[in-house]
Amino acid sequence: MAIRLLVVLVVLLLIQLLPYIPKYRRHDWFHRWTAHHSENDGGAFVAWTLLPPLLVCLVLSYVLSHLPLMMVLWAIFAGYVLAYSLGPRDLERDVDAVLKAPDRAGREQAAQMLRSTDDHSRMPFTAPHLVEAAVWSGLRRRFAVLFWFLLLGPVGALGYRLNRLLLVQVAPDPVPDSGVTHVEEEDEHARVDATAAPPATNAEVEPGPTRGRVVARRLGEILDWVPAHLMVFAMALVSDFDAVIKAWRAWHADPGNAARSFDPDFLSAVARASVDADVVAGDEGPDQDTSDALVELDDARRLLMRVLMVWLAIAALIVLGGWFV
Repeated sequence: MAIRLLVVLVVLLLIQLLPYIPKYRRHDWFHRWTAHHSENDGGAFVAWTLLPPLLVCLVLSYVLSHLPLMMVLWAIFAGYVLAYSLGPRDLERDVDAVLKAPDRAGREQAAQMLRSTDDHSRMPFTAPHLVEAAVWSGLRRRFAVLFWFLLLGPVGALGYRLNRLLLVQVAPDPVPDSGVTHVEEEDEHARVDATAAPPATNAEVEPGPTRGRVVARRLGEILDWVPAHLMVFAMALVSDFDAVIKAWRAWHADPGNAARSFDPDFLSAVARASVDADVVAGDEGPDQDTSDALVELDDARRLLMRVLMVWLAIAALIVLGGWFV
């Protein structure tokens, strides 16, 4: 795990230093691969779509990790897969785009890039919606990918990203240098051109197997469940502990939620409670209002950064504990 943690640190640093990395995360090959298996549906569609690329990744990872003096090549391969699996968009830059937009119309438009749902509905520009979108994007763009990478290596990170791609009905990516800027939001279903042309209609989108996406969505919930709980644990440490735990317990005490196993939707309630508690406590300055969307969004960004620091610190302690035990 020590090498995996080192790969994580290097990749996160490179992404911050090289802001153009996200534009190279292109998924057109996977969309074509998905269309090739569109005659299947349900679990067969998910299995036939995910297993072949994951097996290739597993074989490469195994060979590189077991060949003499090849650990450096394995680290490079793992770093490439991790950098590819994160995102696809950069969360901090999307948040900055909202906070620095010159007017409300610009802020509302920029906020749509924070959406973490796989539908095409427009997200309201309100404080609760922005906080939830930022935290869910943090989970699906970064934290879940890091968790499965640290646990299973490159296969875990790639498997999570490819399953997220199955949830979205998209057409193949436009070719480079065509005058179109490829912009993907969290669930990879936004495409905006440089002249702000209207988005593609449903007729322009690959339909895809319906039951297969239901299976992929359920698998995605299961893959999100553990990292979402670990995010809650970290929020309790870096924010208002009582508010976080109270929101988590209240969500699970609801009979409608208690019956849903492996449902990570508690993260929305916990995120709102945590950010509200920080704003009320004056983290963003005195006399701040929890209904101010920009204040809440900025605090959510700070909260996610603190959560990341906790995750990395705990991973480092686990590595150090393994060395001395």
